[in-house]
Amino acid sequence: MQLQHVNVKLLVKSPEEVPLESLIPVFHSWIQGQVLEELLLDVADYRHVPAGPGVVLIGHQANYSVDDTDDRLGVRYNRKAEVDGGNQKALRQAMRANLIACQRLEAEPSLERKLQFNGQEIEFFVNDRLLAPNRDSTREALRSDFETFFKKLFRGNEYTLAYPNSSEPRKLFGVSVKSSRTFTPADLLANLDG
Repeated sequence: MQLQHVNVKLLVKSPEEVPLESLIPVFHSWIQGQVLEELLLDVADYRHVPAGPGVVLIGHQANYSVDDTDDRLGVRYNRKAEVDGGNQKALRQAMRANLIACQRLEAEPSLERKLQFNGQEIEFFVNDRLLAPNRDSTREALRSDFETFFKKLFRGNEYTLAYPNSSEPRKLFGVSVKSSRTFTPADLLANLDG
């Protein structure tokens, strides 16, 4: 199974402190400066949707959002364009893009350091129900790919995996991982690049 349309979501430490309205001008400045690797196009405000996508930075190859899906606030990277190479490359590309955005958000002066990441919990989704239906056979087909990836990402430290909504075929296939220790976005980037 060749992974495509990988989504990665890093959860935040204190969701109640995150000023979502402050993200709109930040994301507009990212568009003006084209500060990320993908072409950035627009910003969509979905703050009015309960447990929804929040504020979305729309790009040509990918979207970035600070979303509250399932009442779990985090920064989500949603890859729309295909990634050439194997599953490790697709996972690495999505994770790396998310971590770069997270670092920028943590350092953004207008957010007053209110957007910080818990450094332990990450959610992965495959935004393609045809390619990766939410069922046991998908989990088994991708298990070794995720194990290889998480071993590198967490530098061999222990972690636990869970499969949220695994009994709901209408939901996206997803993996939730929790590391036994805390990592900063910079730590995780170094682990990926090392």
